[in-house]
Amino acid sequence: MTITWITIHVTNMDESKRFYCDVLGLKVKHEMAPRPGMKICFLDGGPIDYELIEDDGHPEVNIGASVSAGFRVDSLDQKIADLKKKGVENIVGPIQPAPNIRFIYIKDPDGMGIQISERV
Repeated sequence: MTITWITIHVTNMDESKRFYCDVLGLKVKHEMAPRPGMKICFLDGGPIDYELIEDDGHPEVNIGASVSAGFRVDSLDQKIADLKKKGVENIVGPIQPAPNIRFIYIKDPDGMGIQISERV
């Protein structure tokens, strides 16, 4: 068994796509609208896709404080500078819990925890 995608419910698809594509650098893989009031967007996350769902039938999004999504970059310092240039202010870290990894935390538009890491 393998993980193929992770689903995140969002309140505003356009705002979330801007964050994940323009700020984090993911690319739209495909989009669909299976029914009126529902939008689905799959973002290319490498081996695991990132699925965003906006659903007018379920307008509340409840992000658990114990859940975060992790992304890896080649240069954490370069990503931090890029995030700051794009107006991201809620950067926590960098944190280096072990000699071979460093990471930061930020939040997406709905409060989903995003961890961005670098292997060192």
